[in-house]
Amino acid sequence: MTNVALIADDDEFFRVALKNILLDQFAFDEIVEASSFDEAMERLPQRDDISLAIFDLAIAGMVSAASLKAVRKCFPQIRVAIVSASNRREDIILALEAGAHGFIPKGMGIGLLVNALNIIADGMIYVPPSIADVEAAAAEPPPCAAREPDRVSVFTPRQRDVLQLITGGKSNKEIARVLKLGEGTVKVHVAALFRVLSVSSRAAAAVAGSRLLPPQND
Repeated sequence: MTNVALIADDDEFFRVALKNILLDQFAFDEIVEASSFDEAMERLPQRDDISLAIFDLAIAGMVSAASLKAVRKCFPQIRVAIVSASNRREDIILALEAGAHGFIPKGMGIGLLVNALNIIADGMIYVPPSIADVEAAAAEPPPCAAREPDRVSVFTPRQRDVLQLITGGKSNKEIARVLKLGEGTVKVHVAALFRVLSVSSRAAAAVAGSRLLPPQND
């Protein structure tokens, strides 16, 4: 079986650089690329040979730690890492609490980046040294409750489509047919919606959707 990694990052320059590192210095045979969270969620179920997924924290659709939790729940066998231009202690902690196997600041040099990826690939958790910077942590503003998703505006376009259909009583199979997606992909989006909405059933998601989404015109 081939060894494949997924890179979800809309920064093409960084994505290409990271792709070259994974191909040249790690045992990856292929790199799957995505430029949005929705695209990544539609590519992951299509492959059973992806062992590492790397997400930019600021990629379109990555609205909160809830998005990452959905990835970890649906693909527990995949090592998941976050790369980010942010070096904020709060962002690092939220990503690790959501199940990331590492948080890699984009500003680090190539040598440190390779070392971080080695740690993650070896089954350990990579935490940047900045997490121990007490002075920087004290200077950060306190976490804001608004950072957690509670409005329809934080859904990705595909998540809104899926939620609308759940609200209309559609099954996963019916949603897959309407949206022309694989049923496995729909399951991933449903899991992500459950996390964002803090619900555990389709009925609860439908109720939340009916409150949040504008009514559909027949």
